[in-house]
Amino acid sequence: MKVIGVIPSRYDSSRFPGKPLIDLDGKSMIQRVYEGAMRSLKIDKLVVATDHQRIVDEVESFGGNVMMTSSSHISGTERCIEVAEKHDDFDVLINIQGDEPLVDVAQIEQLIDAFDEDQVQIATLASKKISSIELSNPNRIKVITDAQSNALYFSRSVIPNNSKQDQIYSYLKHIGLYAFTKQSLNRISSMTSCEIERAESLEQLRWMYHGEKIRVVQTTIETPNIDVPEDVEKVLSLLRK
Repeated sequence: MKVIGVIPSRYDSSRFPGKPLIDLDGKSMIQRVYEGAMRSLKIDKLVVATDHQRIVDEVESFGGNVMMTSSSHISGTERCIEVAEKHDDFDVLINIQGDEPLVDVAQIEQLIDAFDEDQVQIATLASKKISSIELSNPNRIKVITDAQSNALYFSRSVIPNNSKQDQIYSYLKHIGLYAFTKQSLNRISSMTSCEIERAESLEQLRWMYHGEKIRVVQTTIETPNIDVPEDVEKVLSLLRK
């Protein structure tokens, strides 16, 4: 199985412009993500997919592979699809979050290992470690699965509702790392939007609406991401331990 890793890296984040280039103890965030992902022996090729020349220059400065992609892409998945169209020599593509400078190789490899089962076409991660604050936070996505660990639904709301509160339920928090077969990327590239996707603002609901199954791999590993400037100090403190 040949695996390509793609790190979507957008320069003009609305909440933190220029985020991929911030300095984290002597290295840019994009360099830390790239070097972390490169530690995986299961990734055959790694590419940064960006929309800005400054990120191209930065990745080339530390010897990484980078590809300029369209500035019109709405999601990281769309950047991955563009990369896939120009690199057809792979079986599985893994979308690695560009804002997680402490990326953990074990997470990446858990996700890749899901494709040892031939029927798996798309896979993602989830964790049972979810606090009551996270449970009620609409920015923390929840997921429920079937008996085969395929996703039944993703939501910003608490699912299941458990309104009677008469039993303990192990909620699952979605961790937004995805991997795709080449065939599934081809299929989702032409899918049209749907109402549940727009209601939740979650693109994976489009794929499910059109019939794709998403295997949910449970993990105990979580790494912090940088969404806003206030997150930087938290990551720096972990880097300096």
